[in-house]
Amino acid sequence: MNNFKGRVAVITGAGSGLGREFAGIAAGLGMKLVLADVQADALERATDELLGQGAEVLAMVCDVSKGAHVQELADAAIARFHGIHLVFNNAGVGSGGLVWENTEADWEWVLGVNLWGVIHGVRVFMHAMLECARRDPAYEGHIVNTASMAGLLNAPAMGVYNVSKHAVVSLTETLYHDLRLVDAPIGTSVLCPYFVPTGISQSHRNRPEALRPESGPTASQLASQALTTKAVESGKVSAADVARLTFEAIRNKQFYIYSHPQALGGVQERMDAIVQGRNPPDPYAATPHVREMLRSRL
Repeated sequence: MNNFKGRVAVITGAGSGLGREFAGIAAGLGMKLVLADVQADALERATDELLGQGAEVLAMVCDVSKGAHVQELADAAIARFHGIHLVFNNAGVGSGGLVWENTEADWEWVLGVNLWGVIHGVRVFMHAMLECARRDPAYEGHIVNTASMAGLLNAPAMGVYNVSKHAVVSLTETLYHDLRLVDAPIGTSVLCPYFVPTGISQSHRNRPEALRPESGPTASQLASQALTTKAVESGKVSAADVARLTFEAIRNKQFYIYSHPQALGGVQERMDAIVQGRNPPDPYAATPHVREMLRSRL
């Protein structure tokens, strides 16, 4: 996808972090914006800023874990702008702790946003985009699903998050093959950021009341939260950097997008262990102090 001006971009999780940066670049390219977020005040601030820059914006509060909300978002986009060309299934939340200590509510919340949000986005927006392609022989589109380096590695005390992001990688790879199978004029990419300064380490602020824990966090959940917060806040690659990389990848029809390609050494070790039938390697082998800090807090 090379032509952005006048096209329509849909962005979930658009109120802050990566989503807000995607929106800023899209607006600068002359795109019409459909912004969605579950946090109304953040979405309103982003919308006001972009409108002030002259962008055309449709904003909707949307819980991506609910298919009906995503369908309403797509319907509103088509009604307002008569097409959809670029979709960022970007909304995400973080959660950690020893995997057996995660409650059913933890799993429902994280998988609801991180996985079902992408499932709904692919299912709903693909139908809309294919219909646009049927009407316009010159149509081109692209879908970017935000996964994580945690979709390619399995750090301890991050089980729920790891599972959700591995599933997003698998879903997006399958989408890539399915689109090629039917010669659709739509590309797709999976974004796998590592530790990037965004608000994801504080995503519990938007956790639905019905899915909040009945008791306080366990020692492992507190340890995972502290480790993630420190790593995210100390990240040297910004959300703006990742957004620029993502738009370059869209132009170049690049599927895998990495914010920290140096982390791929651990992915290679994991893949080698799988092929050779060895036990999983230590994801913290290169940073043993991180593993010991985590262990000391349990």
